[in-house]
Amino acid sequence: MPERRTTPRKKFDYYLRVVDDDTQGIIGHMVEVSPYGLQLETTAPYPVEKDYYLRVELTPELADRPFIIFIARSKWCRIDEIEPNLYHVGFAMVEIMPDDREIFLRILARFGR
Repeated sequence: MPERRTTPRKKFDYYLRVVDDDTQGIIGHMVEVSPYGLQLETTAPYPVEKDYYLRVELTPELADRPFIIFIARSKWCRIDEIEPNLYHVGFAMVEIMPDDREIFLRILARFGR
């Protein structure tokens, strides 16, 4: 499948857990990020083209609040090639509050490589 992403993702070197804010269930953790989306490593597959309220749990060194929340749409889901009990799921950001976006971009700049 040809690459459709216009902004490259960066590998993410900091463990940040991502939770479904509606169900409070852990979805996974970030492994790649861009200003417009993220890739999560998960233990279960997720349906494509579904919107989720994602909550990224933060530490005090990252922000003065415990989390940020945004709406993201799942765009693809693939089984991990090395560990077949894991999945990688790509999400595109749909909506995020300006303050939360500022924190997200600051985290991306600090830990994305």
